[in-house]
Amino acid sequence: MNTGEQTPVIFINGLIGTLKSQLSEQAFSGRPMAAPDLLGYGREAGWQAGVINIAAQVEHLEQKIAQQFGERKVHLVGHSVGGVVAYLFALRYPERVAGVVSVEGNFSLKDAFWSSSVARAPAQEVADMLAGYRAQPHTWLTKAGLAPEALLLERAQEWLAHQPAGTLQAMAQSVVAITGAPDYPGQLQHLFECTPVHLLAGERSVSGWDIPAWARSASHGLTLMPDTGHLMMLEDPAGFAQRLAAILVQLDQQTARA
Repeated sequence: MNTGEQTPVIFINGLIGTLKSQLSEQAFSGRPMAAPDLLGYGREAGWQAGVINIAAQVEHLEQKIAQQFGERKVHLVGHSVGGVVAYLFALRYPERVAGVVSVEGNFSLKDAFWSSSVARAPAQEVADMLAGYRAQPHTWLTKAGLAPEALLLERAQEWLAHQPAGTLQAMAQSVVAITGAPDYPGQLQHLFECTPVHLLAGERSVSGWDIPAWARSASHGLTLMPDTGHLMMLEDPAGFAQRLAAILVQLDQQTARA
């Protein structure tokens, strides 16, 4: 498959941060790619929190993908809460999706541990928390189980500055509502039956990912990134890109045979 024929890949960030700085064109061998800012993030940070939710992100992404890639099918790579956005996009627009890579995407409320606390906290408390992390990013890294080394601190500062507190709380509330809904597991089972889904996890964090037995069985594989946790793309950006590139080639091959 030459560069022009490779399926484009869309990166969808989690509750906080961006996957833009983790993209490596060399690792992806010229595969077309994009990481559109979601509503409330980056260049889209001006949106009011009241209009930000996962359903709105799905429609926003569809517009961005259509603008850049027309009617071409795409692969979706969603991290954590971004995994939920990817799942719901694939359910809403199945004809647009060739495959999904769930990077520890939320399967249940158990996966939304930080989102749950952010969702129910007073707005000022969330604002104070984010301001504190921005002032002392090493604290955020330490709480995430990472050593505050220079490169990690630089990446953490970028992530923490990428969205306001209102966006964090709005997205946290949305993901809690969606993953706690009684029909959510059934929706995911339908997705896995209809769309190739590959699971990617950090070796240190996979035990805390609430992967249902049916999802392991129905997935197109589970890849572990050695010696990394939930924030694997911060810890090892090059390794993350290399493993994703291999997974996407595999998904292309599987869909070509289907």
